[in-house]
Amino acid sequence: MSNGDHGGMPMTPGSMSDGTMNSTTGDMDMNMIMHMSFYWGKDAIILFSGWPNRSLGMYILALFFIFLLALSIEILSVFPTSRFGINRPLLGALGRASVYAVRMGFAYLVMLSVMSYNLGIFIVAVAGHAIGFFVVKALALATANQAISAGGTPKA
Repeated sequence: MSNGDHGGMPMTPGSMSDGTMNSTTGDMDMNMIMHMSFYWGKDAIILFSGWPNRSLGMYILALFFIFLLALSIEILSVFPTSRFGINRPLLGALGRASVYAVRMGFAYLVMLSVMSYNLGIFIVAVAGHAIGFFVVKALALATANQAISAGGTPKA
């Protein structure tokens, strides 16, 4: 590889200096901007090509969607799996594996969204995780307090 060869990708003078990577592909005149650093704004591509499509309403919907995904990840982390498979262990294992698969799918979607480098998306993802963690821990504390006041011992 020579100094000017970047794996077959032509590097233009402005392609990385402003924190973006502009590319055009062959006969398709598709101008796509990939940000390589955090930025503000509604002009983002989140999860799907053309979404939220530079629309403020769709961007707000995307923020809400990512927030709910992050919140769901935390809630699913303590999904009551003890009810699954009391009499049928194989069915219980399948139920737990299904909940885990959904949780991991949501986690990867949030991760891919954050990789858009949009600060709004980053903030709502962190807020969703934080609020979900708070809700989960608050419910666990309330349950432990009820067990103590009823004369039982709290679950670890």
